[in-house]
Amino acid sequence: MIAEPDGPEDRLRRFATIWSRAVYPVTSTSLTRPEFEDVLLPLARRLSDALHTRALDADEGRAVGAALVGAHCTDPDALSRTLDCVDAYLVLYCGRDGDLQDLRVRASRLQHAMAAGFAQALRERTLAEQEAISAAALKAQGVVAEALHASEARFRAVFEGAAIGIGIADLDGNILQTNNALMRMFGLTEQAIRGRRVTEWTHAEDAPQTWALYDELVRGEREHYHVEKAFSRTDGTVLWTNLTVSLLRDADGTPQYQLALMEDTTERRLLNLRLRYEATHDALTGLPNRTFFFERLEKALGAGEGQRFGLCYLDLDGFKTVNDSLGHAAGDRLLVEVADRLQACATAPGEMVARLGGDEFVALTTGPDTEHEVDELASRIMNAMVAPISVDGRELTVRGSIGIVEGPAGERSPAEVLRSADITMYRAKSAGGNRFELADPEADARAITRHGLTTALPTALDRGEFFIEYQPLVHLGDGSVRGAEALVRWLHPQHGVLGPDRFIPLAEHTGLIVPLGRWVLEQSVRQAREWRERYAQAGPLRINVNLSPCQLTHPRLVQDTVEILERAGVDPDALCLEVTESALIGADDDLLKPLRRLAEMGVDIALDDFGTGYSNLANLRRLPVSVLKLDRSFTQGMQQYPADPVDLKIVEGIVSLAHSLDLAVTVEGVETGAQAEQLRILGCDTAQGWYYARPGPPERLHDLALVDATG
Repeated sequence: MIAEPDGPEDRLRRFATIWSRAVYPVTSTSLTRPEFEDVLLPLARRLSDALHTRALDADEGRAVGAALVGAHCTDPDALSRTLDCVDAYLVLYCGRDGDLQDLRVRASRLQHAMAAGFAQALRERTLAEQEAISAAALKAQGVVAEALHASEARFRAVFEGAAIGIGIADLDGNILQTNNALMRMFGLTEQAIRGRRVTEWTHAEDAPQTWALYDELVRGEREHYHVEKAFSRTDGTVLWTNLTVSLLRDADGTPQYQLALMEDTTERRLLNLRLRYEATHDALTGLPNRTFFFERLEKALGAGEGQRFGLCYLDLDGFKTVNDSLGHAAGDRLLVEVADRLQACATAPGEMVARLGGDEFVALTTGPDTEHEVDELASRIMNAMVAPISVDGRELTVRGSIGIVEGPAGERSPAEVLRSADITMYRAKSAGGNRFELADPEADARAITRHGLTTALPTALDRGEFFIEYQPLVHLGDGSVRGAEALVRWLHPQHGVLGPDRFIPLAEHTGLIVPLGRWVLEQSVRQAREWRERYAQAGPLRINVNLSPCQLTHPRLVQDTVEILERAGVDPDALCLEVTESALIGADDDLLKPLRRLAEMGVDIALDDFGTGYSNLANLRRLPVSVLKLDRSFTQGMQQYPADPVDLKIVEGIVSLAHSLDLAVTVEGVETGAQAEQLRILGCDTAQGWYYARPGPPERLHDLALVDATG
């Protein structure tokens, strides 16, 4: 294979070169350094491939670790240097275009697997050596005294030259003989060891079965056993070993001695502990990370009957502003200080704090009374955020939003609990932040439904799930149908027919409102043409289409509207675009310019929900509108007789003002004949509401228009 300049193969070779230079000095291989690099190259390729597999295969990491032992890299420094190289250079040279954070997590897991594979292979190699030594000793001795006499030179060569510690004791546990390797491991002389009893070497970390196995061996009920055992050195340090103890019998099969073989695993154990710590703790703050937190949460949720849990999910308010204005280094220092404060809040048994990533933290409490404890924990966290944090000479005020989930163990999975806490936290943030909220199953369900709708929106239009219903606009003077308002609906596969209040805000948030609005306009204009062609005798019918604030600012609004009208062969006066009053409050000339252009073409512009905002009535002079749509809140008091006199005066004033500005007035929400009659007396022009017809298919408007046309 010929590598492209600086291509993947070339970068892989660089990684293998760096790796070989780091490890070669501590190997016992007879190969040259370039030859050793060729041995490492396929191992590097396996690591690179494992880094990018869909599901990370830890077996690949273990196989690479074992292959190092096979390549005579048995010195602990070889593993340590290898892991350092993988940590520093694997993602750099083999990461390609993947997500950096995900690649680093994968690299960390590969390191852990390599260490495990290395340890297992080294252990198997050492055990094979131990078995050879034990066999040689048994073959040379039979009974130890006879063996020492019969093959002193051969036994001594094996006994003294072995790389592992060897000790011989009688069945009473008196140590008779040790080799140099064992004395070095304990840091003691032969005189200090000989004469001591095996049972003196107990340790607090001994597994429960360790001494039970020993008793079985010296009673002749067991031939050997293998355990991981700790010993205390005289300097106060701990020696960790893989310990194999075998029973030696005489020619008649009577137990005579015990033989101990020890492999020093202290450095390997410390390395594994370090790798475990790095894999389960956040590098910046030192707090437990997402992995460790999920382990603890899963354990808490699997606790027995009567146990509960409480979870606080914290997100800092305004952290992005700190990062953007002061830089990421300042943001990191802020996170470290926040982590220290949170750690001080969770000191009781069963409590822990973790960093999930970014500016998101969690605090967990467990036990039988978490209903009360989790509230106290959240209060402590909020209080800890009160004092300003000094960063680069600036006093920064930090606030947080907390979502709390509490409940009995055994009812929910970790993913469900964290999702509920996340939803609740965003509810606290939406309520203004700097507060905590308790999880509400109904609110969770609504949020999950919203998320599902948001996810389904982009493809719903392509699948033809939207349709339009039309509500007639009726002239209050003669009762004739003058047109209709187009109201979009979503026929969702699971939730049935959804009104615009359920999905239009989501469409605006995702940006889908622009293509959806264009589709509604196309369908509505086409329907207006059909009405005009089939029921010309009913008079010109007009279609009203709503525009969202997002559509108002879209640069193709005017061009799209013109193209749709021209393709349908419909005059501009057949279209009325409805814009909410709130969307035009404080609008500048740039925002009004597209509406003015449409109005100049002959398209009517209606100011929808008029009276619900806080715009100055004098602003009506500068808005390119021709219709005011009076909000239904002004007409509710007219459903009963006599009507509310205040409402009458307000509506009368608005109608008078509108007509003085040559604006027509349309009223929404007309539900009774009394309302309709009162609005007619007040001078309103057109109305819509359930009194006339509910929104429905276009055929219903056909029927109403035909009745008007035929009298």
